[in-house]
Amino acid sequence: MDKISAMQIFVSVAELSSFSRTAEVMGLPKGSVSGAVSQLENQMGTRLLQRTTRRVALTQDGQICYERCKSLLADMDELEGMFRANDMPVSGRLRVDMPGSFSRNLVVSALPAFLAAHPALELELSSSDRRVDLIHEGFDCVVRVGVLQDSGLIARPLGMLNMVNCASRDYLARHGVPQTPADLSAHRLVHYMNAQGAADRFEYLEDGGVKSVGVPGALAVNNTETYTAACLAGLGIIQVPLSGVKEYLAEGRLVEILPGYPPPPMPVSLVYPHRRNLAKRVQVFMEWITALVKQNYVTTQA
Repeated sequence: MDKISAMQIFVSVAELSSFSRTAEVMGLPKGSVSGAVSQLENQMGTRLLQRTTRRVALTQDGQICYERCKSLLADMDELEGMFRANDMPVSGRLRVDMPGSFSRNLVVSALPAFLAAHPALELELSSSDRRVDLIHEGFDCVVRVGVLQDSGLIARPLGMLNMVNCASRDYLARHGVPQTPADLSAHRLVHYMNAQGAADRFEYLEDGGVKSVGVPGALAVNNTETYTAACLAGLGIIQVPLSGVKEYLAEGRLVEILPGYPPPPMPVSLVYPHRRNLAKRVQVFMEWITALVKQNYVTTQA
């Protein structure tokens, strides 16, 4: 059996969690289905599925293989239609990842129109603050907010997010309103943890450059929603994209502080693998997300 057919069978078994059901759906003998998966495992040099009398489940390597097989099969489907009419609809599976706050505040509300324009597209949207491994986990592209680490991937700068310093009214009533960064020695930050550790410095723009001052904190978090929630609870000062707290500022639940010392704008980038010919579905999504970001709360083009 050829590798493409073996991958198709493996993907079906993984999704249906059943050899018998796959054989029924694909009109194949059960032995052929089992043999195709065994052939793929031998070629990969690893076990892809855990088989018991009651269930079939992906192994850790199997999960990785499943994601890549899905992408490869979608690419094959698109390749078969590449030389057909240019007005052929965009189709296939598209896997993207972006920060949860970015997804919630901007992307999800715009998705109905995008998906209505491309009804044959199957979009998988991952939203978390975890820095995913784009290649290893089989993502087509990811949106990243913040300074990028050199990864050998291709990055398309989209723009810069306006940032703001915030605190709750309760916090300011207890600690006072700082007038300059020097006053922050008597205050507390909510520290945000990333791959490099907890950010324990207050960064601000002054005289055309970026300066910073260390500020203690009672809490460190690794999630943007928790970061904002901690500020709302009066646990300290945060430095956050304006887009994520506009409603809280308008409602008076948060207050902007030190407006004369704003945080440096935060870059927004679209990151994708180094491929000479990106699939059409990926190109279409990248063009859409680029336009969406530029139209909404982005300051200067990077």
